[in-house]
Amino acid sequence: MSPPTTTELSLAAQRLKALGDERRLRILLELAGGERCVCDLMADLDTAQSLLSFHLKTLKDAGLVTDRRQGRWVHYSINPEALARLEQFIGGLREVDPTRGEGSCCD
Repeated sequence: MSPPTTTELSLAAQRLKALGDERRLRILLELAGGERCVCDLMADLDTAQSLLSFHLKTLKDAGLVTDRRQGRWVHYSINPEALARLEQFIGGLREVDPTRGEGSCCD
């Protein structure tokens, strides 16, 4: 695996930060079953619309969810490509050469 670019690192960091909140993880778990209307998410998560919108915006800005408007409601779904790329990035951490860094100044 080639080293990630600065842009790829930045995007991975943004996505990991978005996942670093229990409420946002709960939202993703709700969306794992498929697209959901924000009105249903509010009820199922017992969350006020303003707080839910804040967390959905964070997930959307990180590219982890997509949305579509239908009438006055917005429907959200997981962006599977974004999760696959994040999974690939994390999996790539296992592929780092273990001999890298040998002979450093601290030996």
